Amino acid sequence: MPKVGILGATGYTAYELIRILLRNPEVEIVAATTRQDGNPPIHEIHPSLYGRLDLACENLTAEEVGQRCDYVFCALPHVASMTAIPDLLAAGTKVVDLSADYRLNDPAVYEKWYGHVHTDPTRLGDTVYGLPELYRDRIPGKDLVANPGCYTSTSILALAPLVKQSLIEPTGILIDAKSGVSGAGRSPKLGTLFSECNESLSAYGVGTHRHQPEIEQVLTDVGEEAVQVTFTPHLIPMDRGILCTIYPQLKESTSQEALLDLYREFYADCPFVRIVEHLPRTKDVAQTNYIDITVRFNRDQLIVLAALDNLIKGASGVAVQNFNLLAGFDETTALLV
Repeated sequence: MPKVGILGATGYTAYELIRILLRNPEVEIVAATTRQDGNPPIHEIHPSLYGRLDLACENLTAEEVGQRCDYVFCALPHVASMTAIPDLLAAGTKVVDLSADYRLNDPAVYEKWYGHVHTDPTRLGDTVYGLPELYRDRIPGKDLVANPGCYTSTSILALAPLVKQSLIEPTGILIDAKSGVSGAGRSPKLGTLFSECNESLSAYGVGTHRHQPEIEQVLTDVGEEAVQVTFTPHLIPMDRGILCTIYPQLKESTSQEALLDLYREFYADCPFVRIVEHLPRTKDVAQTNYIDITVRFNRDQLIVLAALDNLIKGASGVAVQNFNLLAGFDETTALLV
């Protein structure tokens, strides 16, 4: 039975990880870390887990966690992850990293967008990007998987079939993205206080959001030519969910039906990608590991729409997909609800 640990157990993604993993009776959660004093039980941090998991949260070192666990989900912030992960790997533990520390291939790009020098740069470029729909065959057997971001999963999966078939121009792609407040994490911040964000819609990170180079890197790999996007995220006053409305330029005219067929064929072996006829809604994917995608036309302008739950398919759900592939479980284990 795989023994699993979670570094950074107090956040929303850690809570969703625990909820999902508890559905798999073949997994034992043996470690959860926090910097809080007193080793609080997990149900004090996440009260809905009362009676479901008898585990104390401890202020453990990465080495101590590695000694207990076969697999670790690293739900630490960026920079903190790259500090802990080398010790986890040295202990023989396999890691799914939910931070951004190992997603980008170039340490100079990481430093530019995250404002920190990468302290483990030799692993960049060799770490598999954990989007199973594109890199499923590369994940088994790896020691470290870089879990994708939530906006990136939505945008990449919405565009990958078009980029792969070279049906759209690789530049001038506009991504209008909207996310619920949980995307900002559980730590209190001025901009996500109720009285600040309720009944308000705002853009943020315009031209500077860290998911832009991640989107471009993966789509460039998929299409084998340089892709550039304009990515603009917005904060929506709801708990969870992402909706992306994307405007690529087609190279040649085609029909909505032909493109939907292309998407269905491209994702035929992907159990969590739903190509739908209706317009995707965040409510339809909430609390699930599905992403819903469709296409529309306005005259000759193609519009791609995609929705997912930012905490599950955008974070913890895909992390469990990656874990399942690493541990030898069926990819859908504990995720079909």
